[in-house]
Amino acid sequence: MATTSRYGWRNIDWIALSVFLSLMAIGWALIFSVSYGELGEGVNFFSTTAGKQSVWVFITLVVFAVVMVIDWKFWQTFNVPIYIVSILLLAGVLFFGSNIKGGTSWYAFGGFSFQPSELAKFGACLALAGYLSKLSTNLRHFRSQLFAFGIIALPVGLIMAQPDAGSAITFLSFFILLYREGLSPNIYAVGFFLAGTLLFSLLFNPIIVAVLIATGGFYVMANNFREPKYWRRAAIVVAAGAAILLWFDLDWVALGLGLAGFIPAFFLHLARYNARLAGMLSLVLIVGSGLAFSTDYAFKNILKPHQQDRINVWLHPDRADARGSRYNVLQSQMAISSGGLEGKGFLEGAMTKMNYVPEQSTDFIFCTVGEEQGFIGSVIVIGLFLTLLLRIVFIAERQRSSFSRHYAYGVAGLLFIHFFVNIGMTMGLLPIIGIPLPLISKGGSALLGFTLMISVLLKLDSNRYSL
Repeated sequence: MATTSRYGWRNIDWIALSVFLSLMAIGWALIFSVSYGELGEGVNFFSTTAGKQSVWVFITLVVFAVVMVIDWKFWQTFNVPIYIVSILLLAGVLFFGSNIKGGTSWYAFGGFSFQPSELAKFGACLALAGYLSKLSTNLRHFRSQLFAFGIIALPVGLIMAQPDAGSAITFLSFFILLYREGLSPNIYAVGFFLAGTLLFSLLFNPIIVAVLIATGGFYVMANNFREPKYWRRAAIVVAAGAAILLWFDLDWVALGLGLAGFIPAFFLHLARYNARLAGMLSLVLIVGSGLAFSTDYAFKNILKPHQQDRINVWLHPDRADARGSRYNVLQSQMAISSGGLEGKGFLEGAMTKMNYVPEQSTDFIFCTVGEEQGFIGSVIVIGLFLTLLLRIVFIAERQRSSFSRHYAYGVAGLLFIHFFVNIGMTMGLLPIIGIPLPLISKGGSALLGFTLMISVLLKLDSNRYSL
């Protein structure tokens, strides 16, 4: 059995470790800057936000050291028990958790709180890596796909019951791992189609979405006739006519024109040419149009006003109240842009000092980077994240153990979705769903979760030659 002294620290990936520690240090400095106003004469440092984060930093560094001492095979051997414990903690928080900001997502003890969903990400990553490593697992088979989806779906369901949609969405990152390990691209094509239809339905009138699908389907079928030249011209004319009708707000007439081209082409293909293509495109039209109209109905009649506001802030900012639902994003954008090229300097951010941005130490921590360190500092932070991501992918590809490779891609996916969504929502490019910036945002649960993920990854990688 490989020992730590032989295969531990000596073979550790120092690039990944250095970037990890750098991001953690930057995060602490930013939290100190945000909470600097809490300090005063007679104030106990450890009662402040920065002080509590310091305790969590110390705890996570101890956890990191402990992981490096534990035998690397422990994580593969006990991946299922760790997953089960994380699931039990998720279930328990529904009964014994504290309600914070409208969600029962936390265990509170003393002056600290713990969010079990962060541990669940780690547990799901281990369990999925363990399952995919089995010789009997083949993602081209439905049974294997169903089991893999179940590993992801169980914690997602429990997290949605809290409810915490933001944390639940991060579990979609595991589909990056599944794609790398052979899950059919057709599943992703269907997923992207449904997601795109949903997005377009929120952006535009659902009739427009139906027109686009009908005219697009007609054009595809037109190119598959024996004499596509004339059919292609007809499809272009129909598309142009539908566009003109939409311009003059004659939406239903445009839909009728699109269907006038789609339906004859459908029956011709069904009878003489390519029945499979006709069936597939008709299914796309029915499902896509149905999803478009149902999404529009759900937005207007089922979603609560505050949920509508969140979507409007992202997709229709002109409909959102600048002093209400849009306030956070506007203040965040102003803070980032006010930093200019070089920033105002550490502890010199006016908007940071005055707490203009709500949740600035957690969800909107990146705006502090923009204000105090400017464009250059923002690029450096983003560059560090990209370096860590690329390094993890490099680590994954050099693994001899399939478990280590699967686990590494799971960590990379989780890190990526947190990084991408958090910075995107800070700048108003993505909806605000409450996802922290890894290793930087305030919060011991997230810091501990990502430290566990990265430390276990580095431990597995340091023993890559022991197989």
